[in-house]
Parts: sequence; C-alpha cells; structure tokens
Amino acid sequence: MVGRALTSLFWGVVADRYGRKPVILIGTFSVVVFNTLFGLSTNFWMALSMRFFLGCFNSQLGTIRAYASEVCREEYRALALSVVSTSRGIGLIIGPAIGGFFAQPVEKYPNLFVESSIFGRFPYFLPCLIISVYAVGSLVACKWLPETLHKHAEKANERADLHDISEHSSNDSGQKDNIVELEDKQIHKSNLLKNWPLMSTIIVYCVFSLQEMAYSEMFSFWAVSDKKYGGLSFSSQDVGEVLAISGFGLLLFQLLLYPPVERRLGPLMVTRLSAPQSQRGAANAISITAMSVFKAFGPAGGGAL
Repeated sequence: MVGRALTSLFWGVVADRYGRKPVILIGTFSVVVFNTLFGLSTNFWMALSMRFFLGCFNSQLGTIRAYASEVCREEYRALALSVVSTSRGIGLIIGPAIGGFFAQPVEKYPNLFVESSIFGRFPYFLPCLIISVYAVGSLVACKWLPETLHKHAEKANERADLHDISEHSSNDSGQKDNIVELEDKQIHKSNLLKNWPLMSTIIVYCVFSLQEMAYSEMFSFWAVSDKKYGGLSFSSQDVGEVLAISGFGLLLFQLLLYPPVERRLGPLMVTRLSAPQSQRGAANAISITAMSVFKAFGPAGGGAL
C-alpha cells in the first residue's frame, strides 16, 4: 500500500499521456514477477521488498476503472464499473481460497508434496505460483484490449472546433456562446484542488477505502488469533472459506443489485444512502459511485489520474 500511495499519481499521468493499455500490461507483468519472488522470499525484508515493488509497479485499479468507463457508452458506464467491482468480488472468492487451501502444501497434502521439494522449503510458494500463472494468462489476454486514450483526443478536438466556431461567430455578431465559454474554462482549469466536487468525491472515497482496507486486513489477524486473546482460532483454510463466502456475497450485490439501483436513484443518492453503512458491499458501492461522480466533475482526459 505504501508503494501504491507513492506511485498511483505517476501511473495515472502515464495512463493519461501514453495510454491505458501500457499501464495495464506493466501492472499485470509486475504481478507475474514480484508475486513469484514473494513466494520465494527467504526472510522478512525480502518479502516486504517484493510487496513494496509490487505496489509501486501495479496501479491497476484506477486505470482499469477509467478504462471500463471509456470503453462503453455512457448509459452503460455504471454497469461497466459494477463489473469491475464484480471481478474484484470474484477475486475475493478465488484468492483467499487459493491461499487457504494451497499454503503449506507439504503439511496439508503430504501424499502429493514432499518435504525436500521446493514447496517444502517455501511453504507459501504454491499459491503465489498459481496466481502468477493466472497473471500470465491475463497478460496474454491483454493483447486484444483496444486502447481508449484516443477518445479523449477526439473530444478535445470537437471542443476546440466548437470554440473556434463560437469565436468566429462572436467576431461577426459581437456575442459569445456562454456555454462554450464556461466549458472551456472548466477544461483549462489548472488547479484540481480548487475543483470542489472532484475533491469532495476523493475525500469520500478515501474515507470508505480506509474502512474497507481496515476490515480486509484486520479480519484475517483477528480470525487466526487465539481465543484467549479475543480471536477465533481459525486456521488459514477456515479464513479462506470465510473470505470466499464474503466475496460471493459481494459478487451478487454488485452484479444484481447495484446496477438497477444506480440507474433509478443516480450515483449521488446511492452514495448518500451507502454512507451510514459499514459493510463491504456499501464500501464498494461508494467506490463505483465515486468513480461515476469523478467522471462527471473531473477534468477531460484525466480519468486514470
């Protein structure tokens, strides 16, 4: 998370300047490399470094959400962002299950894995290897992704042409189109910090991200802690099963409930209704609606940033 915090803005600028696809490819390739090395870590500092580098080179979430909102028509934007969170829900089902069932395979499956093998020396390498192999398949699939950055250039050219026409008309009649003038000022606003609708959306998203990440990180520690310390004494396999069930609920919520509610109430009302909640589904509803509001109030071409 420190690596992501330090480099997310950088990768957003890269995505806005050079395209979404290169950033997605780099991020997916970083999973293949650093996740594999994480499973082969021999000490705490190596494991910490691999996670840090993975965070530095992997800025997939913002880029993919920007890509999803651009690759489809505006009326399907909420559904596209919901699909992104649904895919995360699928990951929350598969990921914890892989970690819970395949960590320490020598102890769990002694008939298949021997102590002298690489999986005996590195007991957490197998789940990392499975995820890295899956990332290789995703990397190959990225070959067929169309680039969406050119759409911003087309919109900018359309605005420029409209502005030129308005200027020419104003020279003839002495009047200027107020709508085009206001839009032009919005486009060329240099300081994002003064864009209050945008900043308020970011603040709300930060608050709910804090809640969501705190839940995600602390639940596993609480579940595996001994009962005498107030924990549940769960095994890693038990934690994987619980998180998989939670992810399945998130998948159903994002796929079936959120899109029709958002279409009927709008992103702002959904955000207000979700604010009092403290569940994972509500937090993900906030993340989708915040992205929708960002697309409405943010600068042109700045989706990934």
